[in-house]
Amino acid sequence: MKPTPRTFSHIGLSVPDLDAAVKFYAEVLGFYVLMPPSEVVEDDSAIGVMCTDVFGSGWERLRIAHLSTGDGIGIELFEFAGNHAPEDNFAFRRHGTFHFAIQDPDIEGLLEKIVAAGGKQRMPVRAYFPGEKPYRMVYVEDPFGNVFELYSHSYELTYSAGAYS
Repeated sequence: MKPTPRTFSHIGLSVPDLDAAVKFYAEVLGFYVLMPPSEVVEDDSAIGVMCTDVFGSGWERLRIAHLSTGDGIGIELFEFAGNHAPEDNFAFRRHGTFHFAIQDPDIEGLLEKIVAAGGKQRMPVRAYFPGEKPYRMVYVEDPFGNVFELYSHSYELTYSAGAYS
């Protein structure tokens, strides 16, 4: 029997400045702040033990905040002690996550806000089906180097007709 599709819960992003990241994601992308920046330390508390399970011993402390998109997807922001930017923030050939996507019908307007807030535009806005359908996309970066994509229409709508065939 084929499994039922699961729902997406959240994504975790590492940032160098948690307060600035919460401000960016709340004010520019409009995400709800569910839990403002909080500190977690390596100790015997439930959250301390869970973090040690994930990161191993010696992680010392971190700061964390929880946000939510308009459709309830969680954005978990982490600021780790001793964090550093990777040499290549878009290592698309490396296995693992290399971007996520945000949907907005006015991607050009949102793109302007992202760039004005210190983010980057990685490419021109492109149409998936020029002259046929209004589906557009563009890759951007937040001010902290996290790469994401803006979609003008839903993922399902963009790809449901076989898209490239």
